[in-house]
Amino acid sequence: MSIVFQSSRICFIGMEISYELIFASVRVAISSLRRCIVTENLVRKKAEHNDLEISTLEEVSLHQQDIEKIEHLDKWCRELKILYLQSNLIPKIENVGRLKKLEYLNLALNNVEKIENLSGCESLQKLDMTVNFVGELTSIENLKDLVHFRELYLTGNPCTEYEGYREYVITTLPHLQMLDGQAVDKSERILAKQDYAELRNKIIKQQEAHRQKRVKQKQEAKLKEEKKEQKEKNEKKPGFDGRWYTDINESDKKKTEDSESQVDTLEKQQKQDQEFWEEKTEFTPESRIEVHKQMEKQKARENTDKKEEEKAPRRLFADDGRPLNVNEAKVDFTLTEDEENNQFILDIAVFKHMDTSLVDVDVQTNYVKVIMKGKILQLCMTEDINADSSSAKRSQVTGHLLITMPKAKPLIKPKHIIVNKDENKENNVKEKRKTHEKLEVDKKAHKTVDIANIVSKKSDKVKAPFGSKVREAAKERPNSEDFVDDLDVPPLE
Repeated sequence: MSIVFQSSRICFIGMEISYELIFASVRVAISSLRRCIVTENLVRKKAEHNDLEISTLEEVSLHQQDIEKIEHLDKWCRELKILYLQSNLIPKIENVGRLKKLEYLNLALNNVEKIENLSGCESLQKLDMTVNFVGELTSIENLKDLVHFRELYLTGNPCTEYEGYREYVITTLPHLQMLDGQAVDKSERILAKQDYAELRNKIIKQQEAHRQKRVKQKQEAKLKEEKKEQKEKNEKKPGFDGRWYTDINESDKKKTEDSESQVDTLEKQQKQDQEFWEEKTEFTPESRIEVHKQMEKQKARENTDKKEEEKAPRRLFADDGRPLNVNEAKVDFTLTEDEENNQFILDIAVFKHMDTSLVDVDVQTNYVKVIMKGKILQLCMTEDINADSSSAKRSQVTGHLLITMPKAKPLIKPKHIIVNKDENKENNVKEKRKTHEKLEVDKKAHKTVDIANIVSKKSDKVKAPFGSKVREAAKERPNSEDFVDDLDVPPLE
């Protein structure tokens, strides 16, 4: 679960760094106001990959569970090799000494101030203490006897700011090969050993100064908490709120008071939240816990608001007992009346991949109710139906649910004779075969053949070749009545 980080800033070892960097460690699961402890049910829930068996469990992840103390794991999970405990509120390393096979321990983003109680983890190879509060650097000497120890991560801890931090660590842990993601060279270790005694004295002085600083921080945090509690007590005390009421109607006055008090409370809470996130404070285990508590309060407030906004239960029946039409599931449906078969057909578009065991159908005399994964679809019928003869079927292809509901008082109608076209065709063919078919002969067919017209007469028209047009012969003008044909006159040439 991710948390929306604020834009406020916080002081840490003389520097200002943003909440985005620091309070990434507060990404914890805020499931309830009750602190989470390591329980058998929690461990078994995280052992799904091992068939819920915790005695043979080799790897478990308990991150972001608001755990404040490591316990029971050394008794229940003796075979553990990898243990994830990052993003919790653990202030101390404890109850892990019996985990002889533990190879990797992740305690990043916690409130640990000292490395301890790890000498019994004989197989430990890697320890991640990123973004904790380790100030006692000499506590790493508890890891000196671990022969298999190879990697150590202390990034984001106060001890990394000490002068000579890296040289002291690689000299104290002779088997260490990787420190804060950087490989350790032989030459680097040889140079660090030369001034080890002086280097250790410097580290002790610096961590003593840090210890005194932590004492002051704890005192300041305690005083701040006491002031805060006193302020809350004073605000809760009854007294004059600075307003005069002269209205005679007490009920109206009470409603007005309630509404005004709710608005004032909401504004006050928003103002307090804003002041909290804008306040500058040092990055300490106490500030981390304080931020965590503030987030829990905001989460509880949101849950309360959600409960208040919950809708009223859906009404399925009117005051007079009539069933109401309800489509809480918001599914598509089609209700048709089959007059020929005297029945109602309800087609519901049930979700295709919904299991049939999640669908419940209840057919009553005057209504039908279908429950799909807790959502109700209820329809009121216009006529009484026969619930005993009703049936429900579901399509395996589309997932639709088809409910057939016969009417309790059907209307008796004459059945329509269904005419089959194929049978009609066969009957028509048979009737045609029974009747005598007579040929109708034209009178022209009785005439004898005209021998004279066997060969057609030659036409005077001659077709021109290649489809060209034929020129018609010029017509001669007829002679006039006064024309005399003189044979002595020679013809024109």
